[in-house]
Amino acid sequence: MKARILDFTYRGLNKGLLTLELDGDFRDTYDKLNKFDVDVTVKKWHPARSKDANALLWEMCTRIAKAIGSTKEEVYRRNIREVGEYTPLPIKVEAVFDFERIWSAHGIGWFIDVVDDSKIPGYKLVFAYQGSSTYDTKQMSRLIDNVMQDAKSIGIETEDPNKIKSLLEEWK
Repeated sequence: MKARILDFTYRGLNKGLLTLELDGDFRDTYDKLNKFDVDVTVKKWHPARSKDANALLWEMCTRIAKAIGSTKEEVYRRNIREVGEYTPLPIKVEAVFDFERIWSAHGIGWFIDVVDDSKIPGYKLVFAYQGSSTYDTKQMSRLIDNVMQDAKSIGIETEDPNKIKSLLEEWK
C-alpha cells in the first residue's frame, strides 16, 4: 500500500505519533481494527514489479518446458536454484518435512534443498530458496537472463534484449 508520511511528533518515553495519508479507502479496515493494537511496517515505497517482465519469464519457462518435455514450474525452479539467493538454515531432522511444507506454501519458487548434515548433531543443512515475487530488479534481471540463455541454448527464439531491458526498467 502506498502512503505518504505527513507528520511525526515525538511524545517521549519511546512513543510517537505518525500521521499518514493513505492511497485508498480504508474506512472499513479502520472500523474493524481501531480498537486493537496493530502491526505496522513502514518502508520506502516502490512500484510493483512489471507484470510484463513476469509474463515474459513465465512465457519463456513454458516454451522451454514444452521443448524439453518438462513443466514450466520445474524450469522456473531450476532457474531459481541456479541464480536465486538462498538462506542456509540448520533444521532439526524431524522438522525438515514440516518446514518444507510450510515454506513451499508461499509459492512455486519457494522450495528447499536438503544439502547435508549440519555441524549441529541431529540437524540437516537446508538451503531455503525464495520465489521471484521477492526479487528486486537486479535479481529478476539475473533470473530472466538465465532463462533466456536456457532458451537460446536449445534453439528457442528469445525477446530482443532491449525490450527485456525496458521491461525490467519499469520496476525502478
